[in-house]
Amino acid sequence: MKKTILIAAATTLGGLSGAHAQTSSVTLYGIVDAGLTYNSNAKGSKQYLLTSGNASGSRWGLRGTEDLGGGMQAFFRLESGFSSINGTSGQGGTLFGRGAYVGLSSTRAGAVSLGRQATTQYDFISPFTSGGTWAASGIGYGTHVGDVDALDNFNRINSAIKYLSPTFGGMRFGANYSFGGAPGSVSQNQTWSFGADYASGPFSLAAAYNQVDRPNFSFFGNKASDSAVNNNITNAAISGYASAKTQQIFAAAAAYERGPARLAVTYTNTRFRNLGEVAVANLSAAQSRFRGTAVFDIVEGNFTYQLTPALQLGVAYTYTHNSNADNLDSAVYHQVNLGADYFLSKRTDLFANAFYQHAGGTDASGGRAVAAITGATASTSNHQLIGLIGMRHRF
Repeated sequence: MKKTILIAAATTLGGLSGAHAQTSSVTLYGIVDAGLTYNSNAKGSKQYLLTSGNASGSRWGLRGTEDLGGGMQAFFRLESGFSSINGTSGQGGTLFGRGAYVGLSSTRAGAVSLGRQATTQYDFISPFTSGGTWAASGIGYGTHVGDVDALDNFNRINSAIKYLSPTFGGMRFGANYSFGGAPGSVSQNQTWSFGADYASGPFSLAAAYNQVDRPNFSFFGNKASDSAVNNNITNAAISGYASAKTQQIFAAAAAYERGPARLAVTYTNTRFRNLGEVAVANLSAAQSRFRGTAVFDIVEGNFTYQLTPALQLGVAYTYTHNSNADNLDSAVYHQVNLGADYFLSKRTDLFANAFYQHAGGTDASGGRAVAAITGATASTSNHQLIGLIGMRHRF
């Protein structure tokens, strides 16, 4: 239950033509999430640690609306991430790293927002993935390798304008554009995305496209602590592609829901193009030699079942194929996600997850591919197991 800290019923203006009323509200909300994680191989050793933001990122925020009349509203959102383990700020110390935007919405024309926010591609596609919903979406363990297709919202965008349409016959569409802010250049560091979804009865579909210029700095490197010269792409499976001029992501998804069961399928194609064209300091010799285009094809299928009103079970399988540049051997990653979520109330739940990844081939470091579950310390071998139990409370 969200707690409203201010609800102001605005004045009623009398007159010969009748009364006109306006309302506004500001709400304080948040999530506190903590758990115990086991990693079977973290740089060659077993690892036990307390982790924050597992099922959902720990956060607090303010959101508000003001009724402007005629079906129009002003709205804003400020959302800050933090660690429930040590109290430090999330998103690299960015105060409102999870979101900071203001906008206008209309029941007939849709909504426009300006500020730091998620991409349109994330908005439309992530509800179909296990890593974007029930499989440790906060910390990222269930996410596709390195979140290379940006479906777990690690990479929010700055200076963004976003539009979302109303629903027409079950269909919506939207788009966003992020200004790069580079002096003398309109295109440098820009990000743009568009997408659409459709729902009819038990079926739902979605498709989206996202393009990023100089992703190491504009997409992976837009937080307060990120480097302006070094590699900000840390996952072993994709870290060698920091010198790409462009990142392009196409995604499509479908789901079928019947009673307590839901089956969803997602396909994404991610391309790091023009490797070697962006200067990045301190890359290894193997990483620096990549040229051309690196491609990731990813397919996920996931199934959830609401066993009881309080207990949801989930299972997912993801296949990732990375075609490396320079005709090097490709890398292949297989990952299985398992999850159980038990709600003690509408606001408090207990969760348990397991994640297993197996890797093969040659990865973005130019060496033997190692298992590198997103959000965890990478393995030194080709396999890795993560176990997680925890608790989440919403307010």
